[in-house]
Amino acid sequence: MASGSSIHFRILEDIARDLSGDVNFPTCLDAAILVRNALKDPFATTEQVVQAISIEPLISSKLLRLANSVAYNPSGEEVSNLNAVIRRLGFDIVRTTSLAVAMDQMLRSKNLAAYDHIARQTWEHSMQVAAIARVLARNLGRVPPENAMLTGLVHNIGVFYLLFRAAEYPEYRNDESAMIELLAGWHEGIGESLLHILGLPAAITDAVRDQSHLSRVETPCTISDILFFAIELAGSHLPWQHGAIDAEEEARREGDRVRYADLLKSAEEDIIDLRAALSA
Repeated sequence: MASGSSIHFRILEDIARDLSGDVNFPTCLDAAILVRNALKDPFATTEQVVQAISIEPLISSKLLRLANSVAYNPSGEEVSNLNAVIRRLGFDIVRTTSLAVAMDQMLRSKNLAAYDHIARQTWEHSMQVAAIARVLARNLGRVPPENAMLTGLVHNIGVFYLLFRAAEYPEYRNDESAMIELLAGWHEGIGESLLHILGLPAAITDAVRDQSHLSRVETPCTISDILFFAIELAGSHLPWQHGAIDAEEEARREGDRVRYADLLKSAEEDIIDLRAALSA
């Protein structure tokens, strides 16, 4: 099979053209974009957001389930209408959940069938990173926890978009090494561009762009730090991640896992809650 950077020229040229004009989003992202547009207005009312959410019943049902989950309903007082759901969760969670649902639907697309194993492993990892980021932010108090969770959920959006688009190109259908090379080299930059177009804050798009290139910090205090740290604590090695970890770095990471053992335990509960809220 063909290999090397030349194989990627056509898809990257096509994607660059899309990103500079009308983005060829998978249709499952359309509802998320509508919600984003409603939330973009600083004077948006709850009723306007409800109207945008109601267009996509799947997003509505996920928000309802999330609002009644243990993480957001510790008192056990259930809500059953979208107005109450939005008041309980807040606009940030609505934005996060609409994007998460869109990504979960993209995962189920027949376009990803050939690389279903990569897509599912990446989504599980994203949920794990999101939960750890949320718990980290909640404990450290320097970044809003929901912003940290959103960053964790979408930090691999470039992977899903590339998997989705690559299905249209025969050079990737039976060449996993070429696919992995494409993901490894380009998912961060394309993820940054997609999130910028979706209107996410610069701090989040920058964190996605720099997720594997940051300098190590002792205590994370920005969204970029928290994402980097959450990925480290998640510990998973995804197929498209390159580079061996030396013994010294592995020892540091193990020390971090020990230091944050209680936090990681809390994150396990958040992962279960998040998976339950987003499952079909």
